[in-house]
This record gives sequence, structure tokens and C-alpha cells, in this order.
Amino acid sequence: MRAITEADLDDLATGSWILGAGGGGQPYYSLLEMKALYRAGRRVALMDPLALADDALVACVGQMGAPLVIQEKLTDANVMAETVRMMERHLGRRFDAIMLWEVGGNNCFQPFLAGALLDLPVVDCDAMGRAFPQADMTTFAICDLPAHPWTMVDIRRNRILFAEAVDWSWMERMTRRACAVFGSVAATCKAPRSGREVKTASCLHTVTKALGIGAAVREARRAHRDPIDALIAREGGRRLFRGKVSDAMRRTTEGFLRGHLAIDGLDENRGQAMTLDFQNEFIVGRIDGAVRVTAPDLICVMDSVSGEAIGTETVRYGQRVTVVALPAPPILLSEKGLKHVGPRAFGYDLDFRSVFDARAD
Repeated sequence: MRAITEADLDDLATGSWILGAGGGGQPYYSLLEMKALYRAGRRVALMDPLALADDALVACVGQMGAPLVIQEKLTDANVMAETVRMMERHLGRRFDAIMLWEVGGNNCFQPFLAGALLDLPVVDCDAMGRAFPQADMTTFAICDLPAHPWTMVDIRRNRILFAEAVDWSWMERMTRRACAVFGSVAATCKAPRSGREVKTASCLHTVTKALGIGAAVREARRAHRDPIDALIAREGGRRLFRGKVSDAMRRTTEGFLRGHLAIDGLDENRGQAMTLDFQNEFIVGRIDGAVRVTAPDLICVMDSVSGEAIGTETVRYGQRVTVVALPAPPILLSEKGLKHVGPRAFGYDLDFRSVFDARAD
């Protein structure tokens, strides 16, 4: 166990927001709520996933919906905790720990919020290694683990139990429709996982990774160094483009935030233009019309000065930004992984080629 201090929370917010690749929701409001819980005496411990017993029962929680709506309809710790209690009542068993659905963005904080109220440790892992928009885009889906049961609660305490689903695709379809009815945001407790499943079918130590990224950015700012350079050096990332946002088009539809971002080049990219398509997260990036980067590589848009991540719901005209690519977890790059999270999974007729592949240079 590692104690998570109040000082750690800021690093977690910075690192998780970068790992969100534009999605997962801005963590600012959950960070404030988490600090309020700490000042009220609540605490959360971070647990090494390899310390889990094989038969331990682990809850997997996260918000579902469109990031833009999440900024307007806040889902607090009590709502998230209720999804876990609802699952416990259905299973007739208490959970031993709680884990992240996705380490990216606001969803990184959801198990910490629920864990603070339920007195459960948070496991240092998640099911994506970043953020993705759909339930079938997880390591659990890639590993063919069951997608059910699933609980969903909204801010009005409307609640649904999805007792069974044929597969992750069907679970995504059913829960997405319900989420849209709820107003495009809901708290969810996904299919429970055993300790053995967590250890073999998730992205391990990703909370520690987010904390490390946040600390590296914080230290670079303190020393008046470029925080983006610090991120790239720490994570083996690549700087793809620097420019000014010239257009941001987005719409909330079917429980997603979809849109398009245009960036005019500055400095070494002056005279060039980059476009980014997104579905909650940035999915495809083109420079002068040619595809340069696609999911599952992490496409991160960051403030060129502060190194703060910028989400698809917060990016705006005139921002000076730097686009960075970070490597994806290996499981996402497998043949089966790409069927779930590659460009074709988002409807693009493109073959995936990582920017970290020597052939992409």
C-alpha cells in the first residue's frame, strides 16, 4: 500500500489529464472534491495490483458520457459510491478493492472519490492505459472477459442494472442508449473483476505513471524548463506539431462529443496546418492532409507554455498548442487489440502505423 497525500492529488490531475489524450473529462472539479474529502479527514491508499489475491473481488468504476456534459452535470462521490453499493447488493458480496476504468482525465479520480467514502484501497491499474470513448475498447474486452453485470446511476438517483450482455459491443450499445436518456452522463460500476483477472488483463501501475508525469511537469515548471520536453523525455514521446488553434467544431451526439480541430502552424511548423478528429478523445491527426498519427497512439494537445493538457471539450480558438504523441500500452497494439481500438474501430478506413515505428519516419 502507498498512502496518497493531498499533494499527490495535483500531480495525479496533471498526469491523468495528459494521459486522457483529449478525453476522460477535465479532472478539475473532481480534484476539488477530492481535496475537500481529504480536508474532512478521508484518505485513500494505492494498492499494488500484484499484491491482490487471485480470488479478491475488485470493483471497476468510471463516468460514462460526453465530456462537455460532464462539465455541466457534476457526478459527485456519493453517486459513484452508490454504483458500487448497488453492485455489492446484486452480487451479495463486498468488494475488496476498487480500480480505474481508465487512467485518463476525470475518470482517474472516480475510484478515489468512491474509495474515500467506501474505505476501499484503489488498485494501481486501469483497463485502457489512457482514455477511450467506448466500453468495448478495453483490455477486458480484448481479453474476452465477461462484460456483465453493470450498474448505472445518475445524479437524480435513477438506476439501472444490466444483468447480462452477449459481449462488450452489446453492453456498449445498451449502456450508451441509457446514458443518453440520463442526459449523456452517468456513474457506472462495470463488470466486477477477480484479482487474477486484474493482474493478467489490465494495464498495470498506470496510477503511478500518471503521478510520475504530473511530478515531472511540476518540477519542470518550478525550474523554468519546458514541461513538454520533460514529458517527452520521461515517456519517450514525440512532438508532432506546434501552432495556434484556428477552428474547433464539436457536437454532443449519442452520448459522445464528436468534432474536428484545426491548427495553423507556428515556429518550425509555420506554413503548415494540422487537423485532429475526435470522439471524446483525439483519434486521427493529419498534417497538410496526410495522416500523421492515429489511435491507439496517444494524441495529446497541450498548452505550449504551461504544458497543461487541453481536452476536446475545453480547446478553443486562439490557443497556442503543441501536439504530442505518447506510446500506447503493448496490449492495445496487438492484432486483437487493434481490432478494438485501431482506426477502423472508429470508422476510419486506415491501417494503423505507430509514429514510434521506424517505418513511419
